[in-house]
Amino acid sequence: MDSAVPPLPTGPGPRRRDRHGRGMRGPVAPPQVPLSASRAAAFGDLVQDSVERLERRWPQLSEVDFVVLDVPRTGAGDDPEAWATEAVPLGGMMAATSGNPARIVVYRRPVEIRSKSRDERALLVHEIVVEQVAELLGLSPESVDPRYGQQE
Repeated sequence: MDSAVPPLPTGPGPRRRDRHGRGMRGPVAPPQVPLSASRAAAFGDLVQDSVERLERRWPQLSEVDFVVLDVPRTGAGDDPEAWATEAVPLGGMMAATSGNPARIVVYRRPVEIRSKSRDERALLVHEIVVEQVAELLGLSPESVDPRYGQQE
């Protein structure tokens, strides 16, 4: 007795309900709900809020690029002993060059590690942005933002 094996379907078949009859799975939360924002997106929002707050007082900051990177590049390489002695920066600043605007960088992971709550993180991000803007403008942080260093 020769039993023929039916060929496997080629191409996409019709969408089927799952075996329990509950339908296809969808997103856990709609996109407008904060639950769907990633940690990186939420951190970027904190930086943007801080920048917008400073731009009201310093309109020339609209020409500066504000960038969020996960971690800084270190000069430690593969040497674990060098990692322990090297300070990890929370942010950095690069002055404008011909054809490139000034850039201020905030490093997300080191900031997240040093802050316990969202409010503490927002305060730390603002302090980093103020310090880097002050360095870029050649001013003191207190003159860039009079509330610098004060708990909000």
